[in-house]
Amino acid sequence: MSDKSTSKYISLILRHRPEVIGITLDEHGWAVVEDLIAGVGKTHPLDMKTLERIVEQDEKQRYSFNEDKTLIRANQGHSITVDVELPEVKPPDILFHGTGLKYKESIDAQGLIPKSRLYVHLSGDRETARKVGQRHGKPVIYAIDAAAMHADGYRFFRSVNGVWLTKRVPKEYLTQAGSF
Repeated sequence: MSDKSTSKYISLILRHRPEVIGITLDEHGWAVVEDLIAGVGKTHPLDMKTLERIVEQDEKQRYSFNEDKTLIRANQGHSITVDVELPEVKPPDILFHGTGLKYKESIDAQGLIPKSRLYVHLSGDRETARKVGQRHGKPVIYAIDAAAMHADGYRFFRSVNGVWLTKRVPKEYLTQAGSF
């Protein structure tokens, strides 16, 4: 199996379903590396060297080790309740969200909601949002008036891989900023 396939499986485990391989995550989303390797290794070849390569080479920087590499966690995107200890940060004035055209009607009606995730994921630039949107078909890009949201008391967090997170984005803060 490829590293990509193994990485996707690790993402499933660390973000959504640790019980699939019989592990638990602590309250901050950390898993014991030895347990992850043993559990994932039952269906996907995995050793420490491969895991380190996956973490290092992941273009989205999905994972982090603790200092001594005995623990690992997903940086964001969880559907299970964990506190990944994200710092609250004042956002830039404008953030972006890329999605598929098929979701436009729902977003225009109710704003951005996290659905099965804990947070809405936002990008700091239009190009990243476009790439995210392309994964969902014909992309639609929204600009978010993050400065106004922050001034109105909405909280923003920034994950270690640069993704901006907030609990929701009401429709009054959204403007369509392009489709391709």
